[in-house]
Amino acid sequence: MAVPAAIAKAAAMLLTNEKTRKGVGWILVAVFSPVILLIALLCAIGSGGSEHNNYSVEACFYGGEFSAEVPAEFRYHIEEMRSAFSLLDSAVSSANGQMDSGNSLDPIRVKAVFYALCFGEDAPSTRAANSFVGCFYTTETRTRTVEVTLEDGTTSTEEEEYTVAVPISLYQAYANLEAHLGRAITEDDKSNIDHIYTMIAGAVGGGSYSGEYLRGDGSSIELDISTFTDPTTKNAADLVTYAIHAWESGWGYVWGTYGSVLTDSLFAYKLEQYPDGVGTYADFIRANWLGGRTTDCVGLIKGYGWLNPETLTIDYATNGMPDLGANQMYYSASVSGPIDTMPDTPGLAVWHDGHIGVYIGNGEVIEAMGTKYGVVKTKLEGRGWTHWLEIEYINYN
Repeated sequence: MAVPAAIAKAAAMLLTNEKTRKGVGWILVAVFSPVILLIALLCAIGSGGSEHNNYSVEACFYGGEFSAEVPAEFRYHIEEMRSAFSLLDSAVSSANGQMDSGNSLDPIRVKAVFYALCFGEDAPSTRAANSFVGCFYTTETRTRTVEVTLEDGTTSTEEEEYTVAVPISLYQAYANLEAHLGRAITEDDKSNIDHIYTMIAGAVGGGSYSGEYLRGDGSSIELDISTFTDPTTKNAADLVTYAIHAWESGWGYVWGTYGSVLTDSLFAYKLEQYPDGVGTYADFIRANWLGGRTTDCVGLIKGYGWLNPETLTIDYATNGMPDLGANQMYYSASVSGPIDTMPDTPGLAVWHDGHIGVYIGNGEVIEAMGTKYGVVKTKLEGRGWTHWLEIEYINYN
């Protein structure tokens, strides 16, 4: 990449001078690698560099149109990263299709790692994308009992072997990636990855809230769809019913979950998958949410989207609804607007950066607020929501 000498020198000074590096803020140096900083400096036209660093991440994850002022070199790297993300999404989806027991890879985490380590490179081939994603899981051969039909028409059972993909800890994934990429993954790299991930997926744990909220008084793990208007479709009315049921049943909050029962094995997996977002609250989760159904904010919506009405299981990334973070869900919406323009339509989602909830009508919202709160009911007004949206794949007619 051709960079004017003066800009390159300025970037080098920013990155090597401790006082200056702290002054420009974590967005410039904790989230973005040197090559991204150089690109951002090229793009710093009429506004601060921090805005353009934010823009580079958002452009890769959310898409959007470029202004005429954006240099061709910047466009190229963003478009290559978008192409890479598409291949990574396909590879993650394929791997998740081989998993069981409610396990799954987090596509946002995989893409945050790729962005931090590989920005500036050409998009990988499909094979290379599969190899990159392969660093995040292993495979095991297991046995299961299946029913077979014999020649005389009777049925019997027999044991068969099958291969299942099993997610590994982030620590082990980093070790695999170091071998795969032929380079060390430093603590700065990991910090970059964590900040990018949080920027896209939302703040871990949900933070704190001092306003009014109401907890449901139930403690059921049953899924009740008896009052759904049309279980065969994914519609706004039934999303509201589902969200209210989650609230009434006293669902808890665990980062990275979407309505399944928090078993010991699922909890152990989430501890490995999210050592900060879950590990920080491990004692609280164990005391309050273990054994019940749990979700995070966007998982409340995805859980409804992935609910199989026949088996009453929540099956990852099914029914045409992809695995999206709260911010991705907002940015992917084709119908949305500022909160002061919101129609009084139950089933709309309400959003602010990093968090999302379900509007249920009468000025009320059901939201998975955070680890210390679980699924709660709050008032729409005064909660800090900035935008509303129609959720893609949900019918609002």
